[in-house]
Amino acid sequence: MFWQWWRKATQLTHQASDEDIIYPEVKGTVTRESIEEALRDSDDALIKELTSNGEKVVLVYLRSMVKKEILQETVFDPLDRRGDQHPLAVLRLAEPVADDQLPKVLHMITSGRTILLFMERNLILSVDTFSTNQRNVTAPESESTVLGPQDGFTESLDTNLGLIRMRIHSPHLKVKQLFMGTETRNSLVVVYMENLANPENVQRVIQRLKNIEFSGNYGLAVIQQMIEDKPYSPFPQFGLTTRPDNAVAALLDARILIMAEGSPEVSICPATFFEMFASPEDYYNRWWTASLLRFVRFGGLFVTTLLTSAYVAVLTYHPEMLPPQLLTILAESRGKVPFPPVIEVIIIEMVIEILREAGARMPTKIGQTIGIVGGIVIGTAVVEAGLASNIVIVLVSVTALLSFLPPNYLMSNAVRLVRYYFILAAGLLGVYGQMLVLAFLFAHLLNLTSLGSPYMTPVVPRRWTDMANSIIRAPMLFQVARMGMSRARKYLSRPLDEE
Repeated sequence: MFWQWWRKATQLTHQASDEDIIYPEVKGTVTRESIEEALRDSDDALIKELTSNGEKVVLVYLRSMVKKEILQETVFDPLDRRGDQHPLAVLRLAEPVADDQLPKVLHMITSGRTILLFMERNLILSVDTFSTNQRNVTAPESESTVLGPQDGFTESLDTNLGLIRMRIHSPHLKVKQLFMGTETRNSLVVVYMENLANPENVQRVIQRLKNIEFSGNYGLAVIQQMIEDKPYSPFPQFGLTTRPDNAVAALLDARILIMAEGSPEVSICPATFFEMFASPEDYYNRWWTASLLRFVRFGGLFVTTLLTSAYVAVLTYHPEMLPPQLLTILAESRGKVPFPPVIEVIIIEMVIEILREAGARMPTKIGQTIGIVGGIVIGTAVVEAGLASNIVIVLVSVTALLSFLPPNYLMSNAVRLVRYYFILAAGLLGVYGQMLVLAFLFAHLLNLTSLGSPYMTPVVPRRWTDMANSIIRAPMLFQVARMGMSRARKYLSRPLDEE
C-alpha cells in the first residue's frame, strides 16, 4: 500500500524526460565560451583551434575518452584533404547539431564524441570518436553452460546490442533509449519485439524508468529494484541474465529487456518464480534430462529451506517423531554441545555465511583456499570444541550447497534469507512454526506480481499451456504457445499443424 501511494505521488509530482536528465541546469547557446565555462577545471577536456582551408575550426573532446589515432583518422585527416568542399562532404559520419542545444552538446562531449565548431559558418558538427579500452566478449562466469553459445554480455551497451542484433535480423526489434542518473547521465535502453510484446507492458516499463530520479546508475540490478512491483520483497521479480541466447529467448517470448551502459547484466521483465530455476542449458539438453534437472532444483529449494529447521523443531519439541535408533545417534552427537539446537544451527549457518562472503571478496585463488581449508579446519575445530555436533555440520553443509542450485543468483540469496525465518520459527514453535512460516511464504509469493502479472503463474493462476515450459521442460514439439504472463500480441509461437 505504501509503495503504491509513493509511486502515485511521484507520478503526480515528477514527470521526467530526457531533457530533465541531460544537464537540466545548463542554459545558453553553443559557443566556445559556454563550453569552456561548463568544462572548467576538467583537465582532460581539450579545446583546440586549427585551420582548414583558411577557416578556423574549434575542436572540443575529452582526452580520457578519445584515442589520438581515432581522432587523426576521423577528424584531422578529412579536414586536411578537405579543399574547398563543405565540411559535411568530408566528415561523412558527422552529425549537425543546433546551436541552442548546449545540454545535448555537453552530453556528447562527456560520452566521447568530438564537437567541431565552424564559427564563420555558424555550423556545429558532432563526430563519434569514443575509443576507450573495453573488455572483449567472453564466456559468462555466472551462467556457464556446457552446451550452447559461450559469449556473454560486456559493460559496453553497443556491444550488447550488437550481440542481440546478431541473433535477431528483424526490423520489429525496437530499441528505446533513455538516460538515467542526474549526475552520471548513463544511457539505458528498453528492447522489445514490436510485433510480439504487449504495448501496455512496454509503456509501463518506460514510464517506471522515467519516474525514478537518482544521482547515478552503477548496476542494472539497482535500477531493477527501483521499478519492481513489490520492492520490499526478498524475491527478485525480474529476471537477470548475462547470456545473449537467454535474452533472445525472452524477446521471442514477448518479454522486454532493459540494458544499461556499464552493466553486463540484462534485466528481463516480466518473470515468474518458476523461471528463476530454469537454466539456458535446459533447452540444449534432451527434455528428459532437462526436466530431471529442474525437479532437482525445485527439490533442493524445499530441502534447503526446511532441513535444518526440521532438525531444530524435532529435537526441541517433537523428539517422539524420530525412530529410537536415530534419536540415540543424535543424542550421542549432541552430548558435548551446551547450546539448544536453534543456537547450534544458527552458529554454523553464520560460519558458512562468513566463509562464503570472505571467499567471494578475496582474489580467486585465496578465496578457494579459504573456502576449502577454512571449512575443514573450522568445522573440525567446532566439533572438537563441543560447539556443534557432526550431524549439524553435515546438514548445514548440504543446505548451503542446495541453496546455490537456482541459476538466478538473486533467487539463491533470497532462499538463504528465508531459511533463517524457518530456523527461528522452528526454535520458537517447532513444526507449527515451520508450517506458519510456510503459509506466510506461500501467501507472500501468491501476492507478488511482475509487471502486473501473477508471480506464481502457471500454478496460480493455472495455465496448462505454460506448464510445458515451467516446472518441466516438455519436448519442443509441445511448446507451441508463448508464456501467458507475457500477454503477447501473438499467442502461438509455432503453427499447430506442423509435422
